[in-house]
Amino acid sequence: MRAVLGMESEVPEGGAKCVSTNQRPYALFKVGGKVYCLDNTCTHLGGPLCQGRLQGSIIQCPWHGSRFDVTSGNVVGPPARKPVRSYPVAIEDGKVVVELP
Repeated sequence: MRAVLGMESEVPEGGAKCVSTNQRPYALFKVGGKVYCLDNTCTHLGGPLCQGRLQGSIIQCPWHGSRFDVTSGNVVGPPARKPVRSYPVAIEDGKVVVELP
């Protein structure tokens, strides 16, 4: 399913935007001019990743400090051990279009 999760202009460079569709939370990040989409739920204890601190391409969960690479969803710092699901993003006419399951 393709879903429009907002406008590219709403996602700040080096920052995040919290979005949801079909009652599921997602986190959008913009790094180096490219937008990435992850589940907005830390795989450790469910913290909201979009509220974390983004440094380069690494988002730190605000609850317990797990760190993930927003370009892939891979874990780069504990306590989380499982990656966060990442979704393909396309920009179409300024809209953030994400391929969701």
